[in-house]
Amino acid sequence: MTSTVVHVCRHGQVENPDHILYGRALGYGLSELGSQMARALGDHFADVPLTHLRCSPLQRAEETMAPIAAHHADLEIVTDHRVIEAANALEGQSFGRYNQRLLLPANLRHLWNPLRPSWGEPYRDIAVRMRAAIADAAAAAGDGGQAVVVAHQLPIYIARLDAQGRSFVHNPVTRECRLASVTSFHFVDGRVVKVTYAEPAAHLYPPKKKIFRPGM
Repeated sequence: MTSTVVHVCRHGQVENPDHILYGRALGYGLSELGSQMARALGDHFADVPLTHLRCSPLQRAEETMAPIAAHHADLEIVTDHRVIEAANALEGQSFGRYNQRLLLPANLRHLWNPLRPSWGEPYRDIAVRMRAAIADAAAAAGDGGQAVVVAHQLPIYIARLDAQGRSFVHNPVTRECRLASVTSFHFVDGRVVKVTYAEPAAHLYPPKKKIFRPGM
């Protein structure tokens, strides 16, 4: 059996000193550290025989893809809106040092059901679009090929839970999908048989934050 692999990478750190929940907003590119993370991904894939590249349309994803694509100049980058960041009703806000602004009445009305979640795009909808995009990337990579997709934390993690048959309900702090990480979906006969995870930019990670702050 020949395995086709789709490596789904999270983008590098974003320049966002005000900790805005930027979501799908335009104009959020990589910080200098994020650019270093992107270069680490480029080095990680430099000698991998990639056969397909696919990317979210958001700036931070495109900037993360650039060093990877530079090592594989023969491959065209396919822009795929299905791997974009999850929609979020709270986009554009900064919640304060301890997330205290989440408790404002205008925000509380979005927080009634964390299982859906009520503040944004339903997990099931994310799973459907990511499953289709990853399957298309595998098909484009060809039998025995390898694809790289650059996307965003929540969609990547939901795609992993979906592929592993696990519940979508989770604590955001526990997501195993750090900046510039690689979640790899291994296909045999069109079906995901294994998911692996790597952190090529681990040596660049800043100290872990004790509090989960949107926009980090």
